[in-house]
Amino acid sequence: MRYRLILISLPIMALLAVSAGFAYVHWSKGGAGTGLYSRDWSPDPVQGYWDPDNFYQSTETVAGVFKAELCIQCHEGITPGIVADWRASRHAKGSEPVYCNDCHGSDHQQLRLPTPDVCGSCHEQQHGEFRDEARYGFPSHVLAMERAVDAPHFADKPIAEVQSCVQCHSVATKCDSCHTRHRFDAAEARRSEACITCHSGPPHPDDESYFASAHGKIYLAEGKDWDWSKPLIKGNYKAPTCAYCHMDGGRHQVAHKSLWKFGLREINPHTSKNKVLRKRWINLCSDCHEEKRAAQWLAELDKERKRAWEKLYAAEDVLKDLRSDDLLQPAVGERPPYPMGSWWPRERIGFFEGQASAFYNVSAIERDYFEMWYFDNLGSYKSAAHGNFAGVEDGHNKMTASLDRIKAKASELRASSNAKQMSEINSELSRLWNRGVYTEYNRENN
Repeated sequence: MRYRLILISLPIMALLAVSAGFAYVHWSKGGAGTGLYSRDWSPDPVQGYWDPDNFYQSTETVAGVFKAELCIQCHEGITPGIVADWRASRHAKGSEPVYCNDCHGSDHQQLRLPTPDVCGSCHEQQHGEFRDEARYGFPSHVLAMERAVDAPHFADKPIAEVQSCVQCHSVATKCDSCHTRHRFDAAEARRSEACITCHSGPPHPDDESYFASAHGKIYLAEGKDWDWSKPLIKGNYKAPTCAYCHMDGGRHQVAHKSLWKFGLREINPHTSKNKVLRKRWINLCSDCHEEKRAAQWLAELDKERKRAWEKLYAAEDVLKDLRSDDLLQPAVGERPPYPMGSWWPRERIGFFEGQASAFYNVSAIERDYFEMWYFDNLGSYKSAAHGNFAGVEDGHNKMTASLDRIKAKASELRASSNAKQMSEINSELSRLWNRGVYTEYNRENN
């Protein structure tokens, strides 16, 4: 009888636990912000432009409901540039023009910033392709904002840095990240500059790796003379741009060939799913190259990733050994706490432990690993993916140097690990890390 009660109670308890989990997630999304940590951060006013569906507030300085002609007449005096862009767009030149109030509404105190759903009311195919990215998971444009606001380190960051992140992650919440308002010219979006507005810098050096490749060099030398009104299909462009490869044929779906998931985590490239993705890449590259050559480039990319992860795992092992021996200094208990800290605070090492935590509150050797993983590693990966072979070797040379530096610092930490020295170091580091204008300001204002 007792065993029967246990068997009956277990699924009931599981059901209650699942229900409680759903209730907690629903509650957590009910704060001033958005996402899983909406109760732990408040939006800056500029957030209305990055995530208009959730935060945009229409101006209250003008009241009234206006027809399109009045919108144009007024804004020709106030903001003539956007009117000129609209007049040059297909929206203005069509047989049935798309006017201001079609996108923004007519009531001036209830205006909206157009979101993908607004654009999708006319551009159904493009919007459908964009939404379809979600089934591929991260990374993808459509999930970019969710990726940001559902990450614990998003709420941990200083407010100003949050805005730096979401201005690019807002590609999920508005179309003008790629199509500049109010011209919305497809020719602009076909050029690589439309992409490198966000895809640049150490975490994602697509611009540097692409422009250093043979494709990029041709683009830089001759691209200004190309006819950008042509579709992204074979024969229209001498060398591919970002959009030609990632949005082939004009497809608004950039996640359908993502093999290595941004280069930030190790995957098995030989799964049935990835075999399908590889065929898609080979078919695309075959627009200009032989299939065997395209397959060889992918095999070289796989080898590069294997080399990279051997170095990264070696560095992780060094840090995990230090953590096991309590030699990472300052230790997690001596650092300013993360507002989103877990119930088991400890030094987090590697992607699967929450590598994003390495942005803040870490020791020097942990920061070395973070830069090795997030900067040097990605520089090599992006170079391999874009055909910049010199960049691959440069990235691996930097990773090797980082690994050597990490090993040397680990040896120094072990050499100075007697109790008296560590006690003095801990006391001093705790004081330095927990005091200071920057730390105290963020503790009070974030």
